Amino acid sequence: MNSRPDQNWFLYLVRCKNQTLYTGISTDVERRFQSHQSQDARCAKYLRGKQPLTLAYVQEIGLHTDALRAEAVVKKLPKNAKEQLVSGKLNIKEVLQ
Repeated sequence: MNSRPDQNWFLYLVRCKNQTLYTGISTDVERRFQSHQSQDARCAKYLRGKQPLTLAYVQEIGLHTDALRAEAVVKKLPKNAKEQLVSGKLNIKEVLQ
């Protein structure tokens, strides 16, 4: 992935057919989501065979280092907290404090 330091990074959650939530980061969420959907070589292994997928949550984070930190924090959250994030009942800023 060729990214410029000034690019904005996004945190995203993808809902799988089995209702699990996959967490990732990207500078181009639509392109990344299409990669996951098509199961091409860049598709996350976790998502293979779990279609249909839906893009459940997208949040602009900013710098790559901040996005990596946010991804690590969100991945450790219990499922109910991730669901609250998706539904808007929980704010990403609260999660990252």
